[in-house]
Amino acid sequence: MAVYVDNMRAKLGNMVMCHMVADTDDELHAMADRIGVSRRWHQAPPKHDSHYDIALSKRRAAIDAGAIEVTWKVLGIMTLRRRVTGKLGNPEEASAWCKAHFSELKTAAGGAA
Repeated sequence: MAVYVDNMRAKLGNMVMCHMVADTDDELHAMADRIGVSRRWHQAPPKHDSHYDIALSKRRAAIDAGAIEVTWKVLGIMTLRRRVTGKLGNPEEASAWCKAHFSELKTAAGGAA
């Protein structure tokens, strides 16, 4: 089980935000509690994939509390994988999983692999 923070830098007013996700919502909420992020900021299905947008100061606190740093691209692939398989998977395997997934979709649609 793990919590991940990406390197996205999105302006929101005077803040710069990134994403925080986890293997389970229990883990995600526990980290939010640990770093002082209110539960009201949780973005949840069906409108969003389960995550928090957190300020960079909270990102640092999450990393200090054990969150794993990943790129926004890898986190996006991991989120897609969770939609497809129900699990985020390992960040080191994200790109290979994505390539295989889209190859399978292309083959199933009758295209060349």
